[in-house]
Amino acid sequence: MIRRLGQNLREGRAVPVMVVVGALVVLWYGFAVYLNAPWQLDLYAKAKTDWTMSDLVRDTLNQDRPVLPGAHQVFVEIWETTVEKPITSKRSLVYHGWITLSATLLGFAIGTGLGVVLAVLILHNRAVDRSLMPWVVASQTIPILAIAPMIIVVLNAIGLSGLLPKALISAYLSFFPVVVGMVKGLRSPEVQLLDLMHTYHASGWQTFWKLRWPSAVPYLFTSMKVAVAISLVGAIVGELPTGAVAGLGARLLAGSYYGQTIQIWSALFAAAALAAVLVILVGIANRLVLKRMGMAP
Repeated sequence: MIRRLGQNLREGRAVPVMVVVGALVVLWYGFAVYLNAPWQLDLYAKAKTDWTMSDLVRDTLNQDRPVLPGAHQVFVEIWETTVEKPITSKRSLVYHGWITLSATLLGFAIGTGLGVVLAVLILHNRAVDRSLMPWVVASQTIPILAIAPMIIVVLNAIGLSGLLPKALISAYLSFFPVVVGMVKGLRSPEVQLLDLMHTYHASGWQTFWKLRWPSAVPYLFTSMKVAVAISLVGAIVGELPTGAVAGLGARLLAGSYYGQTIQIWSALFAAAALAAVLVILVGIANRLVLKRMGMAP
């Protein structure tokens, strides 16, 4: 990774990214000063304190409960809650991240499995294709914030609580891209190849395993990259209506209740980093599988 980064720097490909990141940081700090200034000016007026522009910039970027925290405040909070706190502490982002990750991975596994099964059924049964596919698409038009509390309430009524309800919400979001991607992949072989399999008197399952499934694998992993990221969103959303005390969603709730915007932003950054790691892991699995299959990644 370090070698690749050095190569990108030498070839100048990292410069545009660095420019964009630098511009975003400048905008972030500019808005932080602008949004936090009214509160700070009110403090100056009450204390009848003389101030300069440098004082205003410094104080607005170091407030305990800012409207928009500075980037340094967020990263200090992340450092303190990941490195300096034991991972078993209720204030550790690692602890909360693991709670959310558990629901994410279970929901991702359920959603991926369900998506693959539905795609196979849609491929082999025209009636299922015509009757089920519109409902699959329509299911994603329902806002997850509206349906998540209902899922939680219904499952709690039958004695299911904890990890499973959040995982099912993640599965509800993640199965859709897998269904769409797999249907596209299973239908991707050219007509000439299908005719060739028919010429060899291959059965339907032989055609599926020897032709359609290998053709669909790249589509599957592409869909899984989307699914794993949206599965994390589902796990976090599933924690919000339950008043959860653990998980990244719980950190967002607690920060919102007590006006701890720094805590909110640190949880958001932790969620973004976790999603990026999951997508990278799926990408690595994609390259390994395609290499094993003898296909160019």
